[in-house]
This record gives sequence, structure tokens and C-alpha cells, in this order.
Amino acid sequence: MVILLTLGAGAIVGGVVALLAIRWPSTQDPHVSAGTITKEVVRHPGLAGHLRHHFNPKTETGVALIIATAVVGGAAVGIGVLLAMIRTKFGLQSVDVRLARFGAEHATAWSTDFLRHLSELGGTRGVILMALVACAIECRRGQARAVVMFLTLVVAGQFALSNGIKYLVERARPDFSRLTGFAGTSFPSGHSTAAAATLAAIALLATRRRSPRAKTFGAALAAGTAAMVGATRVFLGVHWFSDVVAGLLLGWAWFAMCSIAFGGRLLIFGLPVAEAEAVADAVPSTAPVGNAGSGIPDG
Repeated sequence: MVILLTLGAGAIVGGVVALLAIRWPSTQDPHVSAGTITKEVVRHPGLAGHLRHHFNPKTETGVALIIATAVVGGAAVGIGVLLAMIRTKFGLQSVDVRLARFGAEHATAWSTDFLRHLSELGGTRGVILMALVACAIECRRGQARAVVMFLTLVVAGQFALSNGIKYLVERARPDFSRLTGFAGTSFPSGHSTAAAATLAAIALLATRRRSPRAKTFGAALAAGTAAMVGATRVFLGVHWFSDVVAGLLLGWAWFAMCSIAFGGRLLIFGLPVAEAEAVADAVPSTAPVGNAGSGIPDG
């Protein structure tokens, strides 16, 4: 039963992430060739004037970064709410106790061994090993320096964050039946944070320049596996459920911040507009702005 619940947690989280990824609007830049842009701007001088006055490629990218930053802020708020619940013993407190007791009462030698092995995906050795393997593979696909720096920041940063918060919060661990080793205090779950951040980073690198379906599968697999790692910590009796939720939020938020830092400045959502503006600048400024054939009204 414990194993089924662990696998179920991963399936649910992975399914939700996959559903969101499928429904989320595409953030890829439009694939419009420079030749097509040039042809249309030359054919419709009014388009040149419209582009000069109404579009800014930096703004297009800025909107995407604002949305990503809002996601990070939402995760931070969620962690704060969980911490407030813990301090006031409200909300998830009863769920914490019930799940901890359930894991202790239903543990078997076989399930404990399985959960311990799965839990290692979020341990220090497991995370570093996965990052090294991913780094070796992805460096061969290009941008080796950026890949190394990105994975280093993700892995090292999440360790520093989770351990720093543990030191500040100092929450006691469950004391029902601890079935595996642990270090430090309880909030947030370090294994959950590490698995969430590292697996998301690996999925992002592995699916770059892949199809939308591959990206969706990668995101769902990473999120589902991280959720399963978090579930093992609860059923092994070394973390509360709220510790795991906070750890997952922290890991995904840190991954998002690292992605913004490395990917934000390279986003090219406005590239076709930039190319069109370059062509527009070459069109004589005396060209009529309200060309009827352009289909675009005057500004």
C-alpha cells in the first residue's frame, strides 16, 4: 500500500504538470524567415510604420520574464503559508501526523528497501551523480560552458537554500518510526528540494530543441519522480508531509530562477519583430503609413 501511494503521488503530480504543459501557451518565437518578413514589409509600407511605433522586441521578452518571475513569487508565498501553518499548528498539521503514522504502521521490509533506494535520487550522492551524467551528455550537444554553469548553480544553490532554511526554522522531525538515516532538521525536505530542482534542470536540458510532446513528457517525468522522492521521505518517517510540499516548491522555484538567469537574456520571442524593424528602417520614411493593403490601421 505504501509503495502504491508513493507511485500514485508521482503519477498525479506528473499528470497535472503534463496537463498544464499541454494547455500552456507556446513560448517559442514564431518561425518566420527573414526573407518572408522582408517581402511583406516591402510590399506593405504601412507595416513598416506600424512596427516602428507599436512593437518593441525587448518588451515581448520582458513579458515572458515577468510571468516566470511571478511563478517564483507564487512558490515563495506557498512556502511562507506552509511555514505559518506549522507555527500555528493549523491546516496541514493533522495531515502531517496521519501520514507519518500511516507510514510507520504499514511499513514492511520489502517496501522500506524499495523506498530507501528511490529516496536516493534526492540524496547528495544521487543528485550529484545525475547532474554529472547529464552534464557529460548535454555538453556534447553544444553550449558546454553554459550547461556546466547552469547545472552547478542549480545543484549547489538548492543545497545552500534548503540547508539555510533548515537552520533558521529548526523544525523537529517525526518520531513515530524512522526507517532511514537523516541529517539536520526537518523543514524543508532536502531530498524533495534536490530532486525537484535537479530533475527539472535535467529535463529542461534533455528536451531543448525537441518537440513540444517531448518537452511535455520530460516535465511530467521530472515532476512525477520528484513527487515520488518526496513521498518516500514521508513514508520512511523522516519528514512531515508539509516538509515535502515546501521542499518541492523550493526546488521548483530555484530551478525557475536559474532558468531565468540563464535563459532570460537569450530569449528571442521578439526576434521576428526585430528583423522586421530592421527592414522597416530601410523603407523610406516618406512611405504612406496607412497603406490600405497592409490591413493595419494608423497608430
